[in-house]
Amino acid sequence: MRKIFAAIVVALLFTAGAYAETISLHIDGHHGKLAALIQRPELKDGGKCPMVMILHGFTGNKNEHLLTTIADALEAEGIASIRFDFNGHGESEGAFSDMTVLNEIEDARKVFDFVKASEYVDGVSIAGHSQGGVVTSMLAGELGRDNVKCVVLLAPAAVLRDDALRGNLFGKTYDAGNPPDSVDIFGHKLGREYILTAQALPIYETAEKFTGPACMIHGTADRIVPYTYSLSYKRVYENGELHLIDGADHGFTGHEKEAAETAVNFLKSHAK
Repeated sequence: MRKIFAAIVVALLFTAGAYAETISLHIDGHHGKLAALIQRPELKDGGKCPMVMILHGFTGNKNEHLLTTIADALEAEGIASIRFDFNGHGESEGAFSDMTVLNEIEDARKVFDFVKASEYVDGVSIAGHSQGGVVTSMLAGELGRDNVKCVVLLAPAAVLRDDALRGNLFGKTYDAGNPPDSVDIFGHKLGREYILTAQALPIYETAEKFTGPACMIHGTADRIVPYTYSLSYKRVYENGELHLIDGADHGFTGHEKEAAETAVNFLKSHAK
């Protein structure tokens, strides 16, 4: 009965009149339910607006300051957004040890299908930070320009493939030719399948299939993912632009506002 009531409340929120709203919901993902938040700007009855999917990075979650800053700024510009926790992260179901980039792409695809079918959504764009940037680029490549308006990649972690091939993840070393069942990363058990999948990921080959507008934002002081990986993205995108933020680290610490403003300005120009 409680689930039915929750579904009715969500339905009413989606169809109710002209107020900006934040809606908490769950969407079926690759490994269970994904916890998600939609921020929707004020709309007239029957009105529509662009939607931006905002994807967090490795071990991250939907409530990180950079992501919420982007979502709030988009709402102020009349653009809706959806943030969600990938499988094994945050409030979503699934075990972190079962997470791979490929099943995160499937999570994101299911979220895309959900928002694409929402009657108030007029076009979908995707923005992702770190590993979420890789997922963004590969999903957009798979879906194509007909389905995705534009993409924003914030410190996109294409280095993850090189790290997996080197057998060195965040300073933890292992035999790349025969990875262990798990590697302890920041208190999380990273599974062998993640490493094997990462070693074979066609990141740039998939990303370049997206021919729409693309924006890379990267800090020059990023020691986790050097900004040269964004330079590589720029080379594969025929319609891409690169913004370097001097002195910013991987999480844009102390530079969240500048990174968010750059992302939102790009999305204002291309998501509508």
